[in-house]
Amino acid sequence: MLRTGKPRNARSKRALDARAPKEAEDPRTTIFVRGTHPGEKVNNVMKDLMALKRPHAVSFSKKNEIHPFTDASSLEFWSQKNDASFFVVGQSTKKRPNGLVLARMFDGKVLDMCELGIEGYVPISDIPGQKTTPGHTPLMHFASELFDAHPRYSQLKSLLLDLFSAGEVGDGIHLKGIEHVISVTVAPSPTTTAATTTTTETLPKVHLRTYTISFQKSGTRTPYVALEPHGPSIDLVLRRNTDPPPELLQLAMKRPKLKKKDVEQGLGKRKRNQEVDEMGDLRGRIHLPKQDLGAMDRGSKRMKGLRKKAEDET
Repeated sequence: MLRTGKPRNARSKRALDARAPKEAEDPRTTIFVRGTHPGEKVNNVMKDLMALKRPHAVSFSKKNEIHPFTDASSLEFWSQKNDASFFVVGQSTKKRPNGLVLARMFDGKVLDMCELGIEGYVPISDIPGQKTTPGHTPLMHFASELFDAHPRYSQLKSLLLDLFSAGEVGDGIHLKGIEHVISVTVAPSPTTTAATTTTTETLPKVHLRTYTISFQKSGTRTPYVALEPHGPSIDLVLRRNTDPPPELLQLAMKRPKLKKKDVEQGLGKRKRNQEVDEMGDLRGRIHLPKQDLGAMDRGSKRMKGLRKKAEDET
């Protein structure tokens, strides 16, 4: 564990401020770690994933004796030393061949992990065509109800979003700035996969595909969007995983207090009888008790046509 003390000069103070929590966090730095026996397939998969993650990717060239599920102290040390919050660990053993571990960090500690097994793989170099520019954030597409219903697939979806997302908050999306899309699908299962199923042997496979986006003329203002294979194409199976501790997860999900301007615009916790219309104006609703219309004119002079004598005479 690295020791952090009081900064002695302005340079060290700026370095500590850069690592401090922010409302809009910086892009996640991912470290790719090779185990003692990664294997050729695992090495190639990690190279292709690192090519999609650049420039926010760091690769450890040397092999490391690491077992994340039994001892995560090495991950915590590297996380603080390199200011990284995500790890991809490649390891291949006789019991678990072609393994890939996705580990997410928070505050220098392991939040959760998921181990995947690589079964099918087609590298980027085997697929012809134009390649994407490093630094572009991909579109993420998840095509299965299990990503919202099953806890294992929901965790995998969250990990993949953190792996490939840039972490930047923008006001809009520039259409021509989108170069590729990563599609994640789940193979059809012969039986219904219940949300309580935990046996990895019965869980269907996960298929990860990458496509480049090209805009073609369509005769209208909206261009025709065509998808072309880019690579890599990976078939994965779910293996071991660790769920986040409740206390650490509560700290990781904590949000900063909203500013007064955001509260007036209707963001954050919704107040009763208040809503924001399409123009951004705050509108309120007032509830009044039932009015007694018959008692409104008591004590006042009534009109001649409404007097009782006039009603009796008629």
